[in-house]
Amino acid sequence: MKPVSKLRKTLAPQASGGPTILEIDLDRGVLFGPPDSPIAALKARNAATMKALRDGLRAGASDRQVRGLIVHVGTCPLTFAQADELGDLIEQFGRAKPTLAWSATFGEFEGALAAFRLATRANTVWLQPSGMLGITGAHLGVVLLRGGLEKLGVEPEFSQRHEYKTAADRFAAREVTGPHRAMMRRLGQSIVDESVATIARRRRLDPVAVWDAVNAAPLAAGDALARGLVDRLGYRDEVYDWARREWGVPPRPSVDNRRNADASLAFVHRHHTSPAKELMGSLADRSKPGVAIVPVTGAIVLGRGRPGAPGGRQAASDVVGEHLRAAGRDPKIKAVVLRVDSPGGSYVASDTIRREVLRLRELGKPVVASMGDLAASGGYFVAMPADEIVANPSTLTGSIGVLAGKFVTRGLFGKLGIVREGIDIGARSGMLSDERGFTDEEWETLNRWLDLVYADFTAKAAHDRGLDVPELEPNARGRVWTGSDARDRHLVDRLGGLDAAIERACERAGLRRGEAAVRSMPAIPALERLRSAESTESVSASASGVLAGMEGLARAIGLAGIVPGLGASGADAVGLAGATGPDDLVAALAHRLGFEAPGVLSLPFRVDVR
Repeated sequence: MKPVSKLRKTLAPQASGGPTILEIDLDRGVLFGPPDSPIAALKARNAATMKALRDGLRAGASDRQVRGLIVHVGTCPLTFAQADELGDLIEQFGRAKPTLAWSATFGEFEGALAAFRLATRANTVWLQPSGMLGITGAHLGVVLLRGGLEKLGVEPEFSQRHEYKTAADRFAAREVTGPHRAMMRRLGQSIVDESVATIARRRRLDPVAVWDAVNAAPLAAGDALARGLVDRLGYRDEVYDWARREWGVPPRPSVDNRRNADASLAFVHRHHTSPAKELMGSLADRSKPGVAIVPVTGAIVLGRGRPGAPGGRQAASDVVGEHLRAAGRDPKIKAVVLRVDSPGGSYVASDTIRREVLRLRELGKPVVASMGDLAASGGYFVAMPADEIVANPSTLTGSIGVLAGKFVTRGLFGKLGIVREGIDIGARSGMLSDERGFTDEEWETLNRWLDLVYADFTAKAAHDRGLDVPELEPNARGRVWTGSDARDRHLVDRLGGLDAAIERACERAGLRRGEAAVRSMPAIPALERLRSAESTESVSASASGVLAGMEGLARAIGLAGIVPGLGASGADAVGLAGATGPDDLVAALAHRLGFEAPGVLSLPFRVDVR
C-alpha cells in the first residue's frame, strides 16, 4: 500500500457498515481542557475530550446505525461538576437511543457518590455481583496550618472580609470557627441533597428511600438491586451480551483487526470524526456565524502570566483581555461563552477582565458565563458582568470577599542560622516584607484597603446581578456556595454545563444551535502562534501557551537548563531556583507542602467527595 493511502486509511474514522454500539470508558479519562504539556498530551492520547464527546453524542443521536450507548463508569476520575456535565449529555442522548451504565463496583468501602450519580443518568444500570454501592454521603475535612507553620518558625499574618473568607483561616486561625464550620456543612449538605434528588428522579424512587440507602451504605450488590438502585447484576461479558440482544447488534468482524477486533463497537469520540474531518470542519466553521469560547482557567494573575509558576495554570488578565477583544472584532462571532474554572486571585486582574466583558457587551455581543468546578472570589468577579451565568449544581462559586497578608519568615531563617536585614527607603516600603510583622499603622493601612476592595466587590456584584447591595451583602461576606444554592440566591441564573451555556448564547444571538460554529479563542493556526506580535491588539500575542509547551517538552527530554530560556522556574527546581523574592519563595514552599499561598480574591480549597 502506498504511504499516502496508508496514512489516509489510518486517519479516517471507522465506518459504521452496520448496527453499532457507542462506548464511553471513563477509566481512560476525559479531558476538560488542553493538556499542560506535550508529555501530558501523550499520556492522555486515549482520553476523550468533552468537545469530542459532545459532538459525537449529538451526531450519534441522529445516526440510524447507532443503536445505543454503553458507559463504563469504573473508577470515574471526575469531579461532581464534571460528572454533571457529562451526565447531561448522556441523559440527552438517552431521550433518542437506549443507554446503559455499568461498573465492577461503585467504590470499595470508599465513597463513590459522584460515580453513581453519573451512572443514573443512563437508562439502565448494571453492577458486578461482587461489587458494592458506596453512596455513603460526604465527608469534608478542614485543615488549619498555623500550628505547623509556627513550629517551622513561620508566622502567618492575615486579615479578611468577612467571617466566611476562610482562606485566611487556613493559615492564621487556631481553631475552626462557627461560620467556617457552618459553610462547609452547607456545602456538603447541598452536594448530597442534589445527589439524592438526581438518583431519586432517575431511578424513580422516593427521596426518603434514597436517603435510607445513603445512610445504610456501602451496600452489597444484591441489596442495591433489591432497593431498585441498579437494574441488573452481571459481569462485562454479560452486560455486552444483553445489550447486543436487546438492541439487535451482533458482533461484526473489523476490516483491520489491529485497530479494532469488533467493528460493531466504537468509542463516541472516535466514531464520527477523524483528524482530516476535524480539520475540514474547522476550516468550514471560520465562514459560519457562531459562538466563541474564551477560557478563564486557573489562578487569575496580572499581565501575561508565567509558565511553570507554582499552582499550575494561570488566567492572565492581558491574555484573557486579548481573547475577548479578538472575539469582539470578529464579525463571525455573534456571542461569547466565558468558561470560568478558577479559584480567583488578583483583585486588579479580575477587575481588568470584568471591564473587557462589559466592553464586549457594549458592542452588542451577548456574553454567557459558564462555570466549571470553581468560579469563586475572583472567578466570580469575572463571571458576574455576563448577560447570564450558568453553573453546574456542584460548582463552588460566590466567595464575594477579600483577604490579604503575609508569612513572616524571621523565625524560619533564624532556625537555619541565616541572618537577614532589611533596609527601608520610604515609610511603608517594608510593609509586605516577610522579615518582620506588621506595625499597628500598617495593620490600619491594610484593613482600610480590605474595606475598600470589599465595598467595590459587593457594589459591582450587586450592579451586575441587578440587586441592591443590602440584598446581596448577606450572601457575600466571603461565603462559598454550590451552584444550586447560588441560583436560589440570585448569584447565578440557571443550572447546566458548557453545552447549556452554548445553547443560551446561541439563543441570545439569534442563532440555531445545530447550524452555529463553536470556536475556541484564539482561533489561529498553530504556526501563526509562533509569529511575533505586531501590537497589543495582535491575536498572535494571545498565544502564551507556546513557551509553556516548549518548556514542558524540553524538561521531559532532559534539555531544561540547556536550552536558553527553558530553565527551571518557581517550584520546579529542588533548590527553588526560580524564586525571585520572599513572596515567590513562600509560594514555592507552600506548593511543595501541598497548599497554595492565596491571592487577595481566592478560594484555596476544593470539595472532593467521591
